Amino acid sequence: MNTVFIVLPVLLLLMFGLGLSFKPADFAVPVKQPKAVLAGVAAQIVLLPLLAGMVVWLFQPEPYLMVGLVLIACSPGGSSSNIFTALAKGDVPLSIVLTVASSIITVFTIPPVLLYALDAAGLGGAAVKLPVGQLLVQNVVLVLLPLLLGMVVRYARPDFAQKAKKGLDKAAFPALVVLAAVFFAANRQIIVQHFAALAGMVSLLIVAAMGLGGLLAAGLGLPGRQRRTIVIEVGMQNAAQAIAVAGSPFVLNNEAFALPAVIYALMMNVVLTAYLGLCRLVKG
Repeated sequence: MNTVFIVLPVLLLLMFGLGLSFKPADFAVPVKQPKAVLAGVAAQIVLLPLLAGMVVWLFQPEPYLMVGLVLIACSPGGSSSNIFTALAKGDVPLSIVLTVASSIITVFTIPPVLLYALDAAGLGGAAVKLPVGQLLVQNVVLVLLPLLLGMVVRYARPDFAQKAKKGLDKAAFPALVVLAAVFFAANRQIIVQHFAALAGMVSLLIVAAMGLGGLLAAGLGLPGRQRRTIVIEVGMQNAAQAIAVAGSPFVLNNEAFALPAVIYALMMNVVLTAYLGLCRLVKG
């Protein structure tokens, strides 16, 4: 069973829900907080993929795992980051703007980064052919369009959008749990085989990205709320999109590439929950 047919509706709902979160006033955030937006986008789009390259160089995983690790690193931020930001008493409007911005930017940055990763892993050419045009179209259809539709609905029907957003927020996590369970059932042997190594690589990537993201924000003199927001944003990735790219019959068509994304989805929640506890401990 190809899990992509479960991933696609989940991804569509997540991106539509993210669009419902974006209020017209959020358009002013980049103007009011340019340094925070710049730091968050740089950490998400540039820093995280570079760190993934360093982790790959350090651990030398198998080619498919190497590409999969880069794939999850160059994917956009996860919409759950907005919830984690609220729990950490961060800047929720900034979090939403950064998630939306990364979702739009990565539609166009994923193809070249993935091409480079495939070539570096020795999977370019005849081994794995990346149809860049189809990947771009898939990302536009699955990410950009539902995101924009959610924004339009939020603007035209704010009351309906608020109710729909609450329902989607409640459904999002159970849907991801079902997705993870189905993926595990379909790929149990290979997941068990690589879990220990991947959990270590992924955890190192998440912690390093969060730490350097926080240092970047602190270096720019951003206040605590914005620093916490950037730390969370750079640590949380859209695993559903990475799995969709890996398993899609129109793109990579091989779920082995999705393994790091599945492990990342698990570890990022563990690491970020620990970070929330640390934030409350420090404040206490």
